[in-house]
Formats: sequence, C-alpha cells, structure tokens
Amino acid sequence: MMSCGWLWIYVGCALTLLELVVPGFVLCFFGLAAATVGVLRFAFGEAFSPTWQLAAFSGCSILYIVLLRRWLKSVFVGDKVDRDGVLSGTCVGRSGSVAAAISPGVPGRVMIGDAEWDAVADAPLAAGVAVRVVSQTNLTLKVAAV
Repeated sequence: MMSCGWLWIYVGCALTLLELVVPGFVLCFFGLAAATVGVLRFAFGEAFSPTWQLAAFSGCSILYIVLLRRWLKSVFVGDKVDRDGVLSGTCVGRSGSVAAAISPGVPGRVMIGDAEWDAVADAPLAAGVAVRVVSQTNLTLKVAAV
C-alpha cells in the first residue's frame, strides 16, 4: 500500500504539471503545498493526522499564493524594456508601411516586420506610405506618417 506522504507528493507533482495546460498561474502553488504536506507527513509520521494534513495543505496553499505569486509571475511573465525604453511585446516605436488605406474613424492595415496589424490614424494614409507606430491598444496600432 502507498504511503500517505507519497500520495501528497504525487498530487503535488500532478497539480504542478497541470499548470502547463491551465492558464492562471495558480495550480503550481497548490502543487507546492501538496508536496510540502507530503514532506511533513514523512517528517511527523502517524502523528500528522488527516485533519492536520488538510489544515497544513490549506494554510500552505494560502501562504504560497500570497507570498510567492506576485514575485514568480514577474519572473516568468514580467514586462521587459528594450534598450530604447520601449516595452517589448509592443510595436510602439517600430516602423512599417500601410497595407490597406487608413482614414480617421476607418481602420486600415499596416505591415510591421512580417506581420499585418489593424491600424488607426488621425490623418488619412494611403497604401504604401511609411509609418511609425505611436501607440498600441490591444491588437490595434495607432500610426503616423514618417
């Protein structure tokens, strides 16, 4: 028969691996809490009753989420600023060309690098005009002629 400590550790590993397919960056903390309870179960043996195991799991889960989530999230999905001071992952500051004409109030398309984006502008821009990205709102770029 499997030891209760090993069961907690297996559940912890499963929850941590499940984090790879479920978004939100939370399951790994429950996995870490379960693994911690498994180690505590080995350390204290039979004296660490199921009631204490569940209490330790709950407490460790809350503790790990509160103390570690913000720090680890910044490590794994943190914002990066390039040498020009532009947030990476954005197109602000990049140059490209108009692929489909843009008019005020009527979005068009621009080519930035090898990707085509929806774009808006304050002035009409014909296809082929060189532009620079002024700002980005989600997947829509605001551009101006160069």
